Amino acid sequence: MDSSKDRILKIAVILLRVAMGGIFLYAGYVKLKDPWELFAAGIRDYEMVPNWAADLLAQTLPYFELLIGLLLVVGRFLRLSTVSVSALLVVFFSLMVRAFVQGKEINCGCFGPNELISWKTLVRDGSLLAVSLFLTVMAFRARRTSV
Repeated sequence: MDSSKDRILKIAVILLRVAMGGIFLYAGYVKLKDPWELFAAGIRDYEMVPNWAADLLAQTLPYFELLIGLLLVVGRFLRLSTVSVSALLVVFFSLMVRAFVQGKEINCGCFGPNELISWKTLVRDGSLLAVSLFLTVMAFRARRTSV
């Protein structure tokens, strides 16, 4: 009985990991297909970093999203990739909640321009954060139990 539960859990983890990886691959791709200046403008709207940092983030973050998305999909370096995804989502979600509470009507920047922060984007990104934290716990748990 326990082995069937373990098997179902392993399958669920794989499906969630591949889905999360696909989401990050898509997010990175969408940001790269538009000029980076659009993404930089969206980062500036949050009013959290200086302009030079917004430019740097806009030029590098999509590549990082592609990398960790790819690592999740192929299942390599799971501790590193799940912790990275969780850390990014904690930052993204915190910034979105802050902007929403302040009443800012800005683009979230998650999947390119033209997506205003709303309760729907908060639910979506909060759900992604919950899944990433689950995957992080499972990545560390899997290593410990298999050794």
